[in-house]
Amino acid sequence: MALVVFAAVAVSLRGCATTHENRNPTGEAFPEVVGQSLEKERTELPAALSGRPAVVLVGYKQATQFDIDRWFMGLIQAEVDAQIVEVPTIPGLMPTLASSWIDDGMRSGIPEEDWGSVVTLYGAGATPIARLTGTENGRLARVIVLDAEGAIVWFDDKGYSARKAMEVAAVVRRLNDASR
Repeated sequence: MALVVFAAVAVSLRGCATTHENRNPTGEAFPEVVGQSLEKERTELPAALSGRPAVVLVGYKQATQFDIDRWFMGLIQAEVDAQIVEVPTIPGLMPTLASSWIDDGMRSGIPEEDWGSVVTLYGAGATPIARLTGTENGRLARVIVLDAEGAIVWFDDKGYSARKAMEVAAVVRRLNDASR
């Protein structure tokens, strides 16, 4: 009996995973989505980021955390003067049902002072972002730079490099200079 239950769960998990073709959304508006921070605060994106440049680090799989951590550290070292938010994005029914368990797991590995900068999206709330960037090769972070109005001005989904972190810093610097 346990084998039958395990097989049913495995099939249902696979059935929820829709792959969206990767695409570069530069020049588009970031879609309006609602998630929850690890502080359990309802967060509307991109509205919560409006008014100044922001860097959104999107992850589709747990294995993406390694790339996100490199990006986060590189952006801080490059002194990127923008809001930086990590957005675990998990489309599908099964992850939605396990969202509390998944969020608790993230809280256990992230210092409490950083919980406000992690906004999770599940199920239907995650789908607009998955369609925006694509989910192929989901182990790599999607790095999105938004201007103060929520337009995407820079995008990358090829993995961290120090050169690209410096490029993000330059883009954000130009955005900040233009708003002064």
